[in-house]
Amino acid sequence: MTEDAQRNQAIRHDADIRRDEEDTARPAELFYPNVGEFVADRFIYFVPCPTPESGRTWCPEWYRHAEALSRLDAIWRAWEALRWDAGLGMSNWWLHHVDPHVGALLNPVTGPFARCADGHQTPEPLPMATPPEGLFTDQRSPVSRDPFALG
Repeated sequence: MTEDAQRNQAIRHDADIRRDEEDTARPAELFYPNVGEFVADRFIYFVPCPTPESGRTWCPEWYRHAEALSRLDAIWRAWEALRWDAGLGMSNWWLHHVDPHVGALLNPVTGPFARCADGHQTPEPLPMATPPEGLFTDQRSPVSRDPFALG
């Protein structure tokens, strides 16, 4: 191989590496603009409506339940990331995201919709006593107490 051919090959190789790095750094384009669109267009058709005999409960006003909103957002974001994996993506999505989250969401005893069998009910927050002053420190800029820590 001539010196010019080697130089051209190296230039093409460097360009390929830069292009791959740029593609990797660029976030994947979302199919759905938000979790609401995902639930309305896809999720409600993938997950069957619970039957009365199943004991499971779904709330049509799911977006008014903080836990449901958080779990469904996680399901949507996992779908957006895993849909690109033609091999195992959807299997992983169902097994590791949908199945456990839907089980928790529709649980008739502990799920966020447990009291919504006859229509939406606003969930009660957990009771909480005010913690003693100074018990918790601001962790946004933690200062290490480790004498061997750098910085």
